[in-house]
Amino acid sequence: MTDDRTPRAVPQGRLTRMLRLGGLAGGIGGRALATGARQLATGQRPRAHDMFMTPGNAARLAGQLAQMRGAAMKMGQLISMEAGDFLPPELTQIMARLRADADPMPPKQLQRVLDAAWGEGWLRHFQRFQVRPIAAASIGQVHRALTRDGRDLAIKVQYPGVRASIDSDIDNMALLMRIPGLLPPGVDLPPLIAEARAQLHAEADYAREAEQMRLYAANLAGRDEFLLPVPDDQFSTPDVLAMDFIDSRPIETLAEAPQPVRDRAATHLAQLVIEELFRFDLMQTDPNFANYRWQPDDAHPSGGRIVLLDFGATRGFSAPVAPRYLALLRAALAGDREAIRQAAIAIGYFRADTDTAHQDMLMAMMDLAFAPLRAGGVMDMAGSDIPRQVADLAMQVAATRARAEMPPPEILFLHRKIGGLYLLLARLRARVDLDALIRPDALDEMLRARAQP
Repeated sequence: MTDDRTPRAVPQGRLTRMLRLGGLAGGIGGRALATGARQLATGQRPRAHDMFMTPGNAARLAGQLAQMRGAAMKMGQLISMEAGDFLPPELTQIMARLRADADPMPPKQLQRVLDAAWGEGWLRHFQRFQVRPIAAASIGQVHRALTRDGRDLAIKVQYPGVRASIDSDIDNMALLMRIPGLLPPGVDLPPLIAEARAQLHAEADYAREAEQMRLYAANLAGRDEFLLPVPDDQFSTPDVLAMDFIDSRPIETLAEAPQPVRDRAATHLAQLVIEELFRFDLMQTDPNFANYRWQPDDAHPSGGRIVLLDFGATRGFSAPVAPRYLALLRAALAGDREAIRQAAIAIGYFRADTDTAHQDMLMAMMDLAFAPLRAGGVMDMAGSDIPRQVADLAMQVAATRARAEMPPPEILFLHRKIGGLYLLLARLRARVDLDALIRPDALDEMLRARAQP
């Protein structure tokens, strides 16, 4: 993490956190009324969106959520990612701050959390414990430590009160998200709230994360192109997840590696996402670049190994999801527009009775996304203009202020992973052989193998 983050105590207690969010909502509302009054005084007719979603209000919203951490910050992240293409531009830019590092806890608050988890005097178990975290996110922060017997560990410490405040934070955020102009028309908030609630409870369950880490590692047994940490049971508790520390570099540093090394790493990452959906039914759905690292090794055939971190957001999908995506892929490769439309309806991109113009715009986005697959061959991610074209279409949808068509929440999480992968491969300036990766018959074989008892 960067060293310029100022440690800030995590607000604790349901009442304290409720008052913080309530004060935020009240402040936004008060400033909106003042803005409306000024517009009326000059003969203008105020619009709810312009009154509430000023750049100043957006900045206050992002800043307060970043300070609160926990479910409040996580909910802001989810909203900015899942509805990002349909949010006002000024809000999208400022909410992006929530996807960066969080402010760390002050050392005294950290000590209280570890005293509660390990008992007082816990430092006797360590030769060295790095108080300054090496990473800080919405749920917890990570420290490096060396045990007395020589184990080099990464220790994730959950912010105090996060687990207990999830439900109240989510309920309060649900009220905040109803501020006029914050979300576009048509966003079905209750399912998104329910999915966020379930994911946050899962991410705050460190015993579950350790389990998922072991399960994911079992799926990759024998695959030495990837490295995963191994949980350390001695120092893991409900509020602390300890694992072996893997020396590595940020994945972005791979962008300076020779082209063949970048291409092999990109192919491994893309193949992994395919297998997560079609073979494992187990996907790490948080595509934050910090969850991928790179360990150079000139002796390895790929030039190094990809380190995979953070399995709190790991999940499976309902049974029809993978077969429906396979049907969409087959239709797209065949160029069968009506079959694409039917597959898109089955997945939940839009309904059969959705306005035709809106359907056409969403179909145009899909057509852009599938164009490289139909062309086949090697795709140069650095030279692709597809993300910008898709973003332009999304902005056209937002500009119409039409009712947004939001897919089911599990599809949004899948899109978050695929979109994050695309951005990462573009950052690496990699080339990927789509013909070798995207073979419907091979995907069908994966699904059949997965169905075997």
